Amino acid sequence: MIIFGTRRTVQQLAMVLLTCANCHRSAANAVLKLVTKFTLFFIPLFPVRVRYSTQCTACGFATTVDKAQAEQLAQLPPAGATPQYPPPQYPPQYPQQQYPGAHG
Repeated sequence: MIIFGTRRTVQQLAMVLLTCANCHRSAANAVLKLVTKFTLFFIPLFPVRVRYSTQCTACGFATTVDKAQAEQLAQLPPAGATPQYPPPQYPPQYPQQQYPGAHG
């Protein structure tokens, strides 16, 4: 008797801040890689299907994305990270001007 089947594994690639297409909230979204593998006697042997998706943490809505989009989303700064803005540019210090009639 041969026992075979499939097993799905889910790997979280990133957690990014996106606007959900379902609930329209700006919330953290998990970028996921779903791999389905063929198993023989409960041992995973080779991948049969690889899919990528994002899942909203606010409502649970999941959308399928292609590999290029998933890799691009994984490069975004993580959700909850403080944005890296350039340091503020302050105007140069001007020398204090002397006004006529002022004694100092």
